[in-house]
This record gives sequence, C-alpha cells and structure tokens, in this order.
Amino acid sequence: MGTFRFRNEKYEVDEDGFLTDPAQWDENFAEGMAPIVGGLEKLNESHWSVISFIRDKVSRTGRCPSVYEVCKANRLRLADLKTLFPSGYLRGACKLAGLTYGGLFQSSWLPRERLTSVSIPLGERTYHVDIRGFLVDHSEWDEEYAVYKSQEMKMPQGLTEEHWKIIAFLRKRFEKDGKVPTVYETCEANQMDIEDLERLFPDGYHRGVVKIAGLRVR
Repeated sequence: MGTFRFRNEKYEVDEDGFLTDPAQWDENFAEGMAPIVGGLEKLNESHWSVISFIRDKVSRTGRCPSVYEVCKANRLRLADLKTLFPSGYLRGACKLAGLTYGGLFQSSWLPRERLTSVSIPLGERTYHVDIRGFLVDHSEWDEEYAVYKSQEMKMPQGLTEEHWKIIAFLRKRFEKDGKVPTVYETCEANQMDIEDLERLFPDGYHRGVVKIAGLRVR
C-alpha cells in the first residue's frame, strides 16, 4: 500500500502502482501516472481513446476488454498498442485507466446494502477455495469475492440488484439453518421461476449462485 500524489491530489495505490479503489480514478491520475508508466510524458488523443474504451467497456459489462478488442475498436495493430503503452497492456493502459491489478472491479458493482463489513484492503485479501473453485470457509466471503467470482464465470451483465437479492437470500438462510437452501426453496421464497434463476445465473444453481454466494453443498 502506498500513496501517489499529483497536482495536490492524493491516490491510494498498491505496491505496483495500481489504484486500490478504482472509484478514485480521474484524468488527473492518468496524467500524473503516465510518466511513471513507460516514460509517457504526455497522453495524446490515441492514448485517451484506448483509456476511455477500457473504462467504458468495464463500466458497461463489468469485464476488462481483451487486447484484441481494444485493437479492433481503436483500429490499432498490436505494434501500435505497444508503441502507445511500452510497459504493456495491463501495466500500462489498464493501470492508467484506473483498474486494479487483474483489470477488474469497480465499487459501483457492489450492492447498496452490504452483508459484510471488511477492513482489509482489497489487494491484501485472501480467499481459500477447493479444487472445484468453491470457497472453503464461508466466513471468508464478502461482496468483492462475489464480484470477482462472477467475473471469472464471464457473466456479461455483472451483478445486478436481482443477483444480489438471491445471493443475500442464500447467505441469510445458510446463517439461520446451517445448510444451503435448495433451488426449489430459493425460487419459491423469491417468487420466481427456474427459468428466471437460470437467466440470472447461466452456470446453474450450484455452480453459479451457490458458488458466488461463497457456499458449497458437501
């Protein structure tokens, strides 16, 4: 953890210079970080085009665009992108766009009402999962874990209030009964059809919503 200052503005960054809270990002951060990232003295129109595309893509889909998508959208060759960001796509373009290491996560993806209160910085948290990718200890779960797990599952719409409602139901029912509710109980309690649940969690009930909620059926 550290602090990056530029033009009287202060930003919290990790040891690699990535913003710990992407919501802190502004153009001032990108301009100040540019000389540090590959010695870019000034960001030109082409730089801003790439940065804006990355931020817009993440905002709309919750997913960091691939290098291929960036090049195609901005009509760039790979060599052109390398010239613009000599330190690389992740350590250059994504860092200047204010993404965390790994290119994911924005605080706006979290629910309005949280179930957890976490004091450990996001970059320092550790989650233990089994060979199938399920959280071993349900008490390690937090909303950020759910966001990352949904990214891993490539859920294009991200987590909406509908998703969070189901996740909260599973977590609260588990805390009360000590067991994961069945898919029938979940649908009945939330007044929804199985098709609605499948639409929200394409990977299925156990591999989708149960896993994202940090639970597992033994």
